[in-house]
Order: sequence, then C-alpha cells, then structure tokens
Amino acid sequence: MIDEIPIPSEQVKLFFMNLPFSKFLGLKLNRLGNGKAEMILNYRKDLVGDPKTGVLHGGVITTLLDSCCGAAVMTAGDPKTSTATIDLRIDYMRPAKPDTTITAEAMCYKVTKSVVFVKASAQDGTKKTPVATATGAFTSPF
Repeated sequence: MIDEIPIPSEQVKLFFMNLPFSKFLGLKLNRLGNGKAEMILNYRKDLVGDPKTGVLHGGVITTLLDSCCGAAVMTAGDPKTSTATIDLRIDYMRPAKPDTTITAEAMCYKVTKSVVFVKASAQDGTKKTPVATATGAFTSPF
C-alpha cells in the first residue's frame, strides 16, 4: 500500500517540488518511493477553467498527473538522470468538485532499460469514480 512506501533521497523530492510550474500550481509531494508517488493540489480560484461552475482547468489536472507519474518513475530504481514524458493518455471521467483538494496517485507497472510504464488516477475525495486516469510511458532514468 502507498502508506508503506519509504521516502527516497531529498534530491528526487527537491527536483519535483522546485520545477517552476509545479511551484506555481502549488503541487505537494505527499508520498514517494519504490516506483509510486502521491501528490496533492489544493483548489485555487485562479486555476479554474470554467468560472460558471468553478471546475478546475483540465490542463491543471493533466500537469498533476504527469508530474506524479514522473516522480514515481524516478523512484522505480537508482536514477542516473531525470526522466521525460514520451506518451501520456488522460481519460477525464468527470469534473472535479469545486473547492476540493485533488490527490493523484501513480504507480510504475513495467520498467525496462529505455522506457518505464506508469498508471495514475486523480481523485477529489471519493474513489468511486476518479476525476481522471492516466497511462503513460516515460524515458528510463536507470
């Protein structure tokens, strides 16, 4: 389970938390290690995509999922370099509830010499139906 994941080196955490866009969005790394990651994004009005409904912009959810996947990749082994997104598919299931924190969880399910494959989901407090899911391929940093 994600609660049992040990925290890796400060370098990996600092890398992801100091990316300019991550800082702008206020992404927070909750858990990290063994090819898994959990990030949170607090609701902010300046990140809303539809002012009538107060729903967060889809690009914000995409960035959260992409960043969470990348962080998971960096802990799937002993990284020699950083990773990059090769391919990322996002399936939006429903709008996120306004005024709620979004939590993303990512897990590496296949690691090769050149590519790491990851699955992720974004939730807004209920695991019944995620806000969005992601599957992706990232360059292997190992």
